[in-house]
Amino acid sequence: MASDDDAKESLLPDMKDHSHLNEKNNLQRRRENGVEYPLPFESIFVKQQFSIKHVVVLLAAYLGGGTLCFFLIRHQIKGKKTSGILDAIYFCVVTMTTVGYGDLVPETILAKLLACIYVFTGMALVGLILSQAADYVVEKQEILVVRAIYMRGKVSPDEILKEVKTNKIKYKFILVGFLLLVLIVVGTVFLFVVEELSFMDAFYCVCSTITTLGYGDESFSTAGGRIFAIFWMLGSTICLAQFFLYLAELYTERRHRSMVKWVLSRELTFSDLEAADLDRDKVVSAAEFVIYKLKEMGKISSEDVSLVMETFKRLDADQSGSLTKSDLRLSQSSQAQI
Repeated sequence: MASDDDAKESLLPDMKDHSHLNEKNNLQRRRENGVEYPLPFESIFVKQQFSIKHVVVLLAAYLGGGTLCFFLIRHQIKGKKTSGILDAIYFCVVTMTTVGYGDLVPETILAKLLACIYVFTGMALVGLILSQAADYVVEKQEILVVRAIYMRGKVSPDEILKEVKTNKIKYKFILVGFLLLVLIVVGTVFLFVVEELSFMDAFYCVCSTITTLGYGDESFSTAGGRIFAIFWMLGSTICLAQFFLYLAELYTERRHRSMVKWVLSRELTFSDLEAADLDRDKVVSAAEFVIYKLKEMGKISSEDVSLVMETFKRLDADQSGSLTKSDLRLSQSSQAQI
């Protein structure tokens, strides 16, 4: 626990609020004496922008390559067929989303092998790329959801942004839930009108599709139906997956918030003071109290503190127990020599 002892001397030494320091002043201080100092953590750790164009290119390449392959071996696939290219694209989407109706089935060894390869790569594409794209799109629409909810109240833009940041998962869950409901209704109506299924069969087909059960007793059999299914199937299956993902995250977040509230509101005992007193001087400093509470909340661990203190000791060139500009200059000089 030596690292925890060191934390008392260097973490939160004065507990002052530095929020009044603006970015211009910080930049000026970093450039003093011609030395560029590291930027704050928020500036260093810049979240990479997600590229929708990248996703579209990958999806187009995947569907294009699969369509070409399955079109070339179309005679090795049996089932209810409409037209060569359309059936090939439809088979790609049914395979990629793991719906697998069974209305089109690979018959030869080559076709089966190709389908096996395609389904695994498709699952990876959906899981790693398309789900991220869906999350990106949902994040972009969160502010619209909050505005719609508080439409009748006088809510400032700053309050809307704060609400979105505080309850991000909740609004993602609400938005995806609404989109999922729309997709279910649209799919049911389409199957009822275009595919001429009964209302119950249409709803049953929708449910078996978006959950990727794909029993196969009801499916899209017309050319128009399969064109619709290509887009609807991708959107609805991904939307359902995101819905349950956000539901799990919402549950976890609420449990965590409840635990944090309990940790901050409960009264301290003598045993708590003893546990928080890292240097055993019978006095708990602000830094020790913060570290103890963060550990209790599960936000950090002793290993986290040790790693941070190792970095601190490496930067503290003169071993004074505090960081100064001279320490940073010495650290940068040593790194340059290496």
